[in-house]
Amino acid sequence: MAAFLLLLAGGATTGRAAPYAALVMDARTGEVLYARNADTRLYPASLTKMMTLYLTFQAVERGRISLDTRVRISRKAAAQPPSKLGLRAGQRVAVRDLIRAAALKSANDAAMALAEAVGGSEERFVTRMNATAREMGMTRTTFRNPHGLTAPGHLSTARDMTILGRHLIYDFPQYYHLFSRTSHVAAGKRIRSTNRKFLASYRGADGIKTGYTAAAGFNLTASAKRGGKRIIATIFGGRSVQERNRKMAELLDLGFRRAPAEAPLIKPVPAGEKGRMLLALAPKSSPRPQSRPVPAEAVAAAVVADIDRAVTRATRNAAGPELSATEGPAAPAPARVPGLKLTPLEDGRVIVARAPAGGKGDWGIHLGRFGNRIEAEKVLIRTAIWEGRLLDEARRRIRLRAGKFEADFVGLTREDAALACARLAARRMNCQPLGPELAAN
Repeated sequence: MAAFLLLLAGGATTGRAAPYAALVMDARTGEVLYARNADTRLYPASLTKMMTLYLTFQAVERGRISLDTRVRISRKAAAQPPSKLGLRAGQRVAVRDLIRAAALKSANDAAMALAEAVGGSEERFVTRMNATAREMGMTRTTFRNPHGLTAPGHLSTARDMTILGRHLIYDFPQYYHLFSRTSHVAAGKRIRSTNRKFLASYRGADGIKTGYTAAAGFNLTASAKRGGKRIIATIFGGRSVQERNRKMAELLDLGFRRAPAEAPLIKPVPAGEKGRMLLALAPKSSPRPQSRPVPAEAVAAAVVADIDRAVTRATRNAAGPELSATEGPAAPAPARVPGLKLTPLEDGRVIVARAPAGGKGDWGIHLGRFGNRIEAEKVLIRTAIWEGRLLDEARRRIRLRAGKFEADFVGLTREDAALACARLAARRMNCQPLGPELAAN
């Protein structure tokens, strides 16, 4: 059993096999292709760590913590039972190493350390876990801890864990590659993935998470991609690693047979956003994130306290790259905003300008038609602030047609145009992709 993580059960076992449950989903659309006992509440074991990692990725993305932040290990974290990395109380470990240990080795001490670092305490973090589960539509899941050791009421379902796994794939593609690793170094130690046997044996498998306790049995959420198809499935209650892997292979095979050759991606709305599902194109491979990203919320606050008021008072400059000169108190040091150049003036104003860019594609996005140029400028600034990473190389465009000012960004790839509109729709902002013919005119 050394090839698979054994977690200590946190409660008494019954001496019989855990109930079996399974669900297979077309990851592109969210369509369920097969289900058995999929809504039965069972012990998720270390599948729980998918939510712990999701919230950690979210915190890094929003700038609340850095991958390089060195977390002080508490006595509580160090005292967690195996499987563990062997962290010592008082030791300081980088967030990136804790992520690796929790994702690959399924280390309970690393999961607890992440929960305390991100949430401030285990209790507050668990509250956030449950709130995020509700936002994702995981209606039959209740978390009691961040690692998955058996605890009264700590329950989930095959359906809910598949939903969570799908969110990890599409909400954080820049981190998903981690789940395909068979080994890595964390805190100076070489660790091996608990899922390495399945990754090595099933064609197209690229993640994501295993789990085991005596009360839960052998659990697995796995995803595989072949051609244009991606299937994700979850098994609860396997009787051994070998049986669980065999059943998972059968389920994924079934999914590939039943899934259509082509299907539009219905991208899940990230937890915390409005709405349920958004239509978008499959995300492209993303580079690894920088250690200290600038959160959009902080950028918006640093640029202007009130975008609408600031742009209404802005200097009109339609021909040049300058977007606005905002009025307000003494400006802070210029921040780095993807796609924007911020220049503070001596009189306290801030020049918000588009960085020169020629674009990288022949698509665009249309943000609406407005009664005057200032209203169009408002939308362009707001969009550039919130979606700077996608629009970094795009060119802004305002056109007067039939008495209305049209606000567009052009110079995008088809994929980025669709993804930008999907993200803006989640903010209740109007957006329509523009094909090459419309973007060029």
